[in-house]
Amino acid sequence: MDYICLKIEFSRVHPWRDVLISDLDQAGFESFVETKSGLDSYIRENNFEKEKIQYINDIEDVTEMSWELIKDQNWNAKWEENFDPVFVEDKLVIKAPFHKENFSQSMEITIQPQMSFGTGHHQTTWLISKRLFELDLLDKRVLDMGTGTGVLAVLAEKLGASNIFAPDIDEWSYKNAIENVELNNCSMIEVALGDDQLIKGKEFDVLIANINKNILIQHFSVYSSCLAKGGKMLISGFFSTDAEDLKMEAAKHGFIFEYTFNKDEWAMMQFTR
Repeated sequence: MDYICLKIEFSRVHPWRDVLISDLDQAGFESFVETKSGLDSYIRENNFEKEKIQYINDIEDVTEMSWELIKDQNWNAKWEENFDPVFVEDKLVIKAPFHKENFSQSMEITIQPQMSFGTGHHQTTWLISKRLFELDLLDKRVLDMGTGTGVLAVLAEKLGASNIFAPDIDEWSYKNAIENVELNNCSMIEVALGDDQLIKGKEFDVLIANINKNILIQHFSVYSSCLAKGGKMLISGFFSTDAEDLKMEAAKHGFIFEYTFNKDEWAMMQFTR
């Protein structure tokens, strides 16, 4: 599968980077990598429409915009170029097989990246990972909705969860998650291909959804029906400026807000039911 990488440089990063991430997400871009002075955004080549992004050139603080085709076979090289380990304090390092150094963290998770996705969302992975260490997951039933690489599902098993369901709508993510589950010698995780319809009729003690604002809002009614009474819901994948909207929407479906954690401009929220 070939992708287009749209590269944007700014003379003033804020607020334009956040604005364009939101806009491009709506336009079908699937992942974002925040660079020092700009933004790299990825979309499947057959979904790329030049006319939809021409307005970006008219933004005063955009100094340069370009795009390049990234062939399927180049993804691993792109990951090695862009992907750094994720460190969650002294507790966890999330690394790739090509990271050969010794780490001091007490737990390691290895993922085999297959595409240059996720590097812009280390903050959300960090936020949820940190909180999972603080929860009691022993023998808990966990949902990792939109599992992606499967890293949070793997962490849940390592922290004692007895049953983890990890669906994703993207076939590539589904296959990558299966590979990473095996790579980390996990046996309590069921990876599945599909959307929120897969979780209807199931019940979980802890629900993790590291997705985006609009999908979270669409899923709240299903999440409410499958989370056990007193269960915890951890959501992330959105900016801190979206937290109040999500809090109000979650309340409509019976979720009780507990608190928000922030890292840079990203947020994670915890609810109970």
